Amino acid sequence: MPDKSPAFSIIVPVYNRPQEVEELVNSLADQTLKDFELVIVEDGSTITCRDTCQKFSDLINIKYYHKSNEGRSIARNYGMDRADGDFFIFVDSDCILPSDYIENLQKCLAENPTDCFGGPDTAHESFSDVQKAINFSMTSFFTTGGIRGGKKSMEKFTPRTFNMGFSRKVYDTVGGFREMFSEDIDMSTRIKNAGFKVVLYPEVKVFHKRRVNFSKFWRQVHVFGMSRITLQLLYPGSMKLVHWLPALFVIIGLGLVIASFFNYWFLIPLLVYFVVLLISALYTTRNPKIALLAIPASIIQLGGYGTGFIQAYVWKILLGHGRDLNDEIERRKGK
Repeated sequence: MPDKSPAFSIIVPVYNRPQEVEELVNSLADQTLKDFELVIVEDGSTITCRDTCQKFSDLINIKYYHKSNEGRSIARNYGMDRADGDFFIFVDSDCILPSDYIENLQKCLAENPTDCFGGPDTAHESFSDVQKAINFSMTSFFTTGGIRGGKKSMEKFTPRTFNMGFSRKVYDTVGGFREMFSEDIDMSTRIKNAGFKVVLYPEVKVFHKRRVNFSKFWRQVHVFGMSRITLQLLYPGSMKLVHWLPALFVIIGLGLVIASFFNYWFLIPLLVYFVVLLISALYTTRNPKIALLAIPASIIQLGGYGTGFIQAYVWKILLGHGRDLNDEIERRKGK
């Protein structure tokens, strides 16, 4: 055991992801600065990563816990309650950290101190072409408005738990994550509302695999779209123009496709948009195959989010089924 408490506690909830965890832990073993502990919380997994944690226990400070399945938010809170660091860092189990991640974070905190930080995510060279195309669709200004840590953004940056951290003081003041979809945006909003400083550190990036195929990606972004309505109900006025754009893409896109049966010129706006996406993806990835895959990935990203947004907007707002949502979420809160 280390002689003093580490500066950082990296907290990772896990559910049946031993191979991903091994890649993550291996990247942590290569860190140029090792003033951290890794807190793995196995959330009811039937296929555990216990052996991986034991294998690397001589290289880095690892705490391993196995608990009943209650959800990733409660698992993160469980980890924070057992962490010794002054600063809690959250990454997903499907992330790989550059070897200078902790070193860059320490430098950024020294130069620009903050209570809460977030960093961008990108694709690692070892990722599949589909994963790289999905990464483009989730980070491009032309699809998400750059809100996930891009240099240009249509909304103020909001840290997300694939690459996010905050001080112990924040936890003591604000409390833990709530068990809900988009719990990281909810947490970031509560941190901001409590008056804490939130900063984007562009240099502190992670390699994020996300979903490995398009069908799983669709399900993921569909839920994201639905959860945006939940966030609007919890925080009235938080929904911005950028959050409406995927829904508008779905409505206008369908309208243009239907109109094209009468006059094919109505497809021109969609074709122009796809050409812009292709050029942007080709410039970003330098790979024609990935650039071509970025087109269906972007359609899925916008379509999945947009349909989820519309579905939840009709059900929760227009039909009124979102009443008393805050009370329901509080009942499921774990800390």
